[in-house]
Amino acid sequence: MLIGCARASTRDRRPHLQLDALRDAGCERVFQETASGARRDRTELKSALEFMRRGDSPIFTVFSAIAEFERESNRERTPAGLDAARNRGRKDGRPRALSDKDLKQAHARLADPEIAV
Repeated sequence: MLIGCARASTRDRRPHLQLDALRDAGCERVFQETASGARRDRTELKSALEFMRRGDSPIFTVFSAIAEFERESNRERTPAGLDAARNRGRKDGRPRALSDKDLKQAHARLADPEIAV
């Protein structure tokens, strides 16, 4: 019996493509959850593993290794993407609230002993 487990992250709560792919692959039983892949307390994954019979775990091990590899790849790609954006001139964080002119005026007023903060 083919068993599937679909997971939608908390950011993207649409596992429809995964569910369709699992059913197209012939999965007779599909478990579905919404949880971050980094979380260890994944109840539906635990249910899927408990549902499986002896001999089904070598396939799970392969998929688990693939998922771990993908997570590590994302960890490596994220800083590389941020570096590439910075090299193209994009700045990190939100836009500044004060222009350079406003900032100079604020500093001047703070330095003036006649003006109370």
